[in-house]
Amino acid sequence: MDLDATTLARIQFGFTIGFHILFPTLTIGLGVFLVGVEALWLKTKNPAYFRLYRLWAKIFALGFGMGVVSGIVLSYQIGTNFSRFSAITGPVLGPLLSYEVLTAFFVEAGFIGVMLFGWKKVGPKFHFLATCLVALGTLNSAFWILAANSWMQTPQGAALVDGRFVPADWWAIVFNPSFPYRLAHMVLASLLTVTFVVAGTSAWYLLKGRHAEIARRGFSLGLSAAAVLAPLQILAGDLHGLQVRETQPMKVAAMEALWTTTRSAPFVLFAMPDAKAERNRFEIAIPYAGSLILTHRLDGEVRGLKDVKPEDRPPVAWVFTTFRLMVAIGFFLFAVALLGLWLRWRKRLYQSRFLLRLAVASVPLGFVATIAGWMTAEIGRQPWTVFGLLRTADSVSPVAAAAVAVSLALFVVVYVFLFGAFLYFVNRLIKKGPDEGELPPHVPAAMHGARPALVVEER
Repeated sequence: MDLDATTLARIQFGFTIGFHILFPTLTIGLGVFLVGVEALWLKTKNPAYFRLYRLWAKIFALGFGMGVVSGIVLSYQIGTNFSRFSAITGPVLGPLLSYEVLTAFFVEAGFIGVMLFGWKKVGPKFHFLATCLVALGTLNSAFWILAANSWMQTPQGAALVDGRFVPADWWAIVFNPSFPYRLAHMVLASLLTVTFVVAGTSAWYLLKGRHAEIARRGFSLGLSAAAVLAPLQILAGDLHGLQVRETQPMKVAAMEALWTTTRSAPFVLFAMPDAKAERNRFEIAIPYAGSLILTHRLDGEVRGLKDVKPEDRPPVAWVFTTFRLMVAIGFFLFAVALLGLWLRWRKRLYQSRFLLRLAVASVPLGFVATIAGWMTAEIGRQPWTVFGLLRTADSVSPVAAAAVAVSLALFVVVYVFLFGAFLYFVNRLIKKGPDEGELPPHVPAAMHGARPALVVEER
């Protein structure tokens, strides 16, 4: 690989956005989870739900803070390393990113204080409203960021005039062909990731014999949600794949390591793509399965990489590998959710140490799959920043490669430290466990100081 300024700028942005995306993934999912848990608390007045909320609200706050810090860096990085891109796409992407700040960040920042510290200062309904608004803010953030990024994948509604994109139809810009699929895929990924974070943490408590009442509720809620979300995510991924085949066929060709346009294409389970030789040196494939998945027909045609010039092809090995990693994790999490359903039916959900250990092991997998999916999407778009219209080589700043390399090294050092600090504080919160303090003042007096027995059904 030639580490010129363009390549280094891409690596730097890929590293920083890969770090950043961990935290929106966590907060999008946790925001929705907290809404559900507080609704259960208000309905049942069961202390377990209140303590479950308090634990995960603290972790949400840590994730929110890290997301803000790492997100601010990205906008500066676009200006320093991709100034030409900023100048050319600014009339389109500038307003979209501004809408994200106005409709998402301000709402989150305005109500997160109430959500975290307002239990004794506002009534239960207003506190629940604050939680809902914070969750809505995280979803709004995903909406606008994905609208901007999806426009770069499938641009429409703007024309390139005198070297700059001029908006013509904002509805077409926002609701571009890939946006609905990518929004659904990302939101479901965040929700599914968090269900396994909650279920895995609760499973760890159960294995350690700690906070059993609260852990059972968290474990049950997490696996119940996963049993719904995992198949929905597989369906969303399938629909998104059909859309990508229509709008970005070379990305699909790279995902499948398919070099020649083929009818009845196989699904390649494993391969060693060789871009110079334009072939796979070794592969294991299932006949017809590629066409069946991508066209829903056994004899469907799938375009190959040789349909375009080598300079117009994405890096095949990266796209092929990250896509398979994402899919493998998705089906593994689906299998864990199915096992949870079966053990729930057998009334052994909390007794199976095998399932508990699987859940603990699954905690980081949703994050890995999310990063792998973003790598598939972003590397698969190359060599374009705005697909088919603006090349990456024409988007970078006139900055020396050495300067980009130094800033990349500094980012790696600082982000490793930040991530280590984040994991340290999250680990402290989890080891400490749910807050066993008294309930907030709007709880009926009869419940203060009491810890009523919690009956947890095996099902």
